[in-house]
Amino acid sequence: MTPMIWQGRTDGDGDEHARWHQRIRTEALGPAHVALLGFASDEGVRRNLGRVGAAAGPVELRRALAPLALHGPLAHGAVALVDRGDVTVVGDELEAGQAAMGARIAESLTAPGNQLTVVLGGGHETAWASYLGLAGAGLTSGGRFGVLNLDAHFDLRQAERASSGTSFLQMAEAERAEGRALRYAVAGIAEPSNTGILFARAKALGVATLLDVDCTLDAVRQFVRHFAADLDVLHLTIDLDVLPAAHAPGVSAPAALGVPPQVVVAAVREAARTGKLRLLDVVELNPRHDIDARTARLAARLIHDAVTVVAGQAR
Repeated sequence: MTPMIWQGRTDGDGDEHARWHQRIRTEALGPAHVALLGFASDEGVRRNLGRVGAAAGPVELRRALAPLALHGPLAHGAVALVDRGDVTVVGDELEAGQAAMGARIAESLTAPGNQLTVVLGGGHETAWASYLGLAGAGLTSGGRFGVLNLDAHFDLRQAERASSGTSFLQMAEAERAEGRALRYAVAGIAEPSNTGILFARAKALGVATLLDVDCTLDAVRQFVRHFAADLDVLHLTIDLDVLPAAHAPGVSAPAALGVPPQVVVAAVREAARTGKLRLLDVVELNPRHDIDARTARLAARLIHDAVTVVAGQAR
């Protein structure tokens, strides 16, 4: 983590002036906290033949978060914001990077007072690292665990090498090896961007699916509530390519249609309101192709809203 990234406008030192850059710390000062971890990786995107550049995502997400205004427990410090730094994938050593990131995520999730861990990707290979972290923290086995993906793609590809398109099949296979079925839901699926075999695989795995054309405010809220109702632990992963390319040009695979930002915000808030959200990934930000940081700023808003809701429910 580079402290110089956490900079922005300062209007005063009081709680009424609080912004992310004024409250972020490298260690928790009190029991309740939200932790940020970066996964600087685009090797999975490269293997999946996408536009590389997502390794720079964690830096730009922090930069976009820095000036945002804080309210409630985050402003007055009842819930701390902690930046725990990055794990960087070196060369093509994706699996080693995912294992290292998984260990860091597990450490964060089990830290006393952790309310939420936010992972700043990175390509969507980040999600497999997140699963490793949840498993390492014992959160996939003790109760009912599920992963909600806001994404234009299922990412259920079968391939010889893991990539940004294989994470959720890897999860399903890992859960099957433990005698469990993966509870997996995806909102925002673009039918033209997923082949018939991917739809068939999703059906065989029992994946709950909401197409992009069906993503209204009411439909998304109901979809999230229904999926989370029987869960104890929720992992929310947001692939920024679920958003329209006009709003999110800086991604590995821009969406021709996409889900409107207001609907994605509603889904994120609904997930946070369940009280079950323990881990949030935001992935596929590609600063190399962003315009006026619009993708980074929108991604920061999604993170900010999730963190604010969870902090308001802090135990």
